Amino acid sequence: MAEKTNTTASVSNGSTPARPPLKKQDTDKDIDDYFIGPRDLDHHSKWPIFLRLHGSITPEMILPLLFVGGWSSMITCISKYVHDLGINQLLLTVLGFVVGLALSFRSSTAYERYNEGRKYWAQLTLASQSLARLIWIHVDERHSDPAVGKQDLIAKISCLNMISAYAVALKHKLRFEPGVYHDDLINMVSHLDTYAKAAEPQPRKKQNIFKTAGQFLGVPMAEPNPRKLEKASRVPIGNLPLEILSHLSSYMKQIYDNGTFKVSIYQTQSLNALTTMNDVLTGTDRILNTPLPIAYSIAIGQITWVYILLLPFQLYKSLGWVTIPASIFAAYIILGIALIGREIENPFGDDVNDLPLDAYCEQIRKDIDIIMSKSPPIFAHVVNHAENQLLYPLSHMTSAGWAEKSVEEIRSALATKPGMHFHNSHGTATTHHHHIEQHKTEAHKAEEGGAGPGAAPRAAAAGDGGGD
Repeated sequence: MAEKTNTTASVSNGSTPARPPLKKQDTDKDIDDYFIGPRDLDHHSKWPIFLRLHGSITPEMILPLLFVGGWSSMITCISKYVHDLGINQLLLTVLGFVVGLALSFRSSTAYERYNEGRKYWAQLTLASQSLARLIWIHVDERHSDPAVGKQDLIAKISCLNMISAYAVALKHKLRFEPGVYHDDLINMVSHLDTYAKAAEPQPRKKQNIFKTAGQFLGVPMAEPNPRKLEKASRVPIGNLPLEILSHLSSYMKQIYDNGTFKVSIYQTQSLNALTTMNDVLTGTDRILNTPLPIAYSIAIGQITWVYILLLPFQLYKSLGWVTIPASIFAAYIILGIALIGREIENPFGDDVNDLPLDAYCEQIRKDIDIIMSKSPPIFAHVVNHAENQLLYPLSHMTSAGWAEKSVEEIRSALATKPGMHFHNSHGTATTHHHHIEQHKTEAHKAEEGGAGPGAAPRAAAAGDGGGD
């Protein structure tokens, strides 16, 4: 316990506070958590899917459905007590086809953007892991001079930290959150000379309850301008992810020049990883700044609402008073599909159904911390480890035991191993199990010196012959 306390104290020592987690650790949800995302992928709900509120677009449909209910009630009452407003249902069929085509186009386009955004973040994860592994394993540390070797190690750690910072900086850029003054970013990039560092921090003002409720209900006038903070800056805010890439490229040039990163194929792979990270930056920026053309959005919205408003006129003659709930239910389906398409059109925001960028950044940071947690492994130690069972499950003999045997005996044992994966049609699972146990026994005897060096391989070969 004392050792753990000392370790913790040494890690947290210094003026900089410990880095906060990138997502909430508690499982309790308040009202905001149900409508502000992205959702926690680790959270498990036992509610049936059709009863879940978290992740649903139902709150945004409350006001539109109330309007549709009032509209259909008015048309039904007028048709019942004043004048029959019912019309032929042919228009329902014709417009239904057009609306279905428009919603299908909107949904497929939005999901394509959502899926493409996820692919880019998967590429970023791959490039980050590859670059971190190449640098940590293949960049030499010149410990012949202790001071120089220590500086090489510190430089490697700094570079890997910048790889983690790149993902976090990209997340904030995609969410229109300029600057470096974010809890999960400032401690990783405060030492870098960037335009974003020079920009003044812009604290977010707490929204009033009415504006928050308006956003929950999908009121257009309550939606904030996502680029407001960028426009409010009085100095250039730069492009922080690109500037971090420039610092990474500078480090790569340094290790090329000083000869600590000598193998050309590894140099090429590291440059390819940097290129992939830059491609992710431009690709996600393309998704963010190339929405569905506004003409399509306006036309789809108009067609959808014309269809919904005409529903009571076309349903009254067939359904009577049932026109009211039927219109509301139809509007729920149509508007629901349209709203889902609008929500996932920008997959990088903070809606519940957007991509969980916080979780992706945290995973990249964890992976890089795992890579740095141990010195580059020496594979000879792995080969000669006392628990390295080379031919498991054929034999529990370790590499030290097999090292005493001839090459022919090792290859003979390897030739018998594929037979363990097959069973004949006569129910030889028991025979097969007996054969494995017999070979293990022979191998154990060989380890103890109770049999010749080739006893285990020969016993396995004899067992295979008997099994056939």
